[in-house]
Amino acid sequence: MSNKEHWEKIYTTKTPQEVSWTQETPTTSLDLIAKYNLPKDAKIIDIGGGDSLLADHLIALGYANITVLDISEAAIERAKTRLGEKANNVTWIVQDITEFTPTENYDLWHDRAVFHFLTTKADIDFYINTVQKWANHIVLGTFSTGGPIKCSGLEITQYNEQKISDTFCPAFTLLECNNVDHTTPFDTTQNFVFARLSKQ
Repeated sequence: MSNKEHWEKIYTTKTPQEVSWTQETPTTSLDLIAKYNLPKDAKIIDIGGGDSLLADHLIALGYANITVLDISEAAIERAKTRLGEKANNVTWIVQDITEFTPTENYDLWHDRAVFHFLTTKADIDFYINTVQKWANHIVLGTFSTGGPIKCSGLEITQYNEQKISDTFCPAFTLLECNNVDHTTPFDTTQNFVFARLSKQ
């Protein structure tokens, strides 16, 4: 099964309450984004944000230039249905991040729980090269070295502050890095590491 087939199956067979990553309010991401004091017309892309509620909250805060990328068309369709007419305020891209070539620069690149699914040097290097070329700021959330070793049946790569710094610097400056416990819809706990970075 390809990555795309895997994620299409997840989003066509499971509800938001049946997947671990669901958050009613993505507080950590929103707090880190707010620290940049971006203008409301800033270009923000949410990587793997298909059925995430981040776009809903950004729209409510008045941000007007939001892009959501996800490998799963089903996830994006689910988000569009939820948002209704507000979905027209978002640019939707169905694509694997390891094949994504942006056509514009982004003021902010947000990624909660996609980057850690990249486990080969080729995929990680492609991602790093893309974000270095096309993004000014990054808010990144990945499983920490104290978090899960698998998610949705797939292997992941764990990170800590040093590993994030080694991966993204010196092209980016690491502004802050914190470990955060995420409580899943089924009351288990996953430890994430969240980083905020800006281009040198």
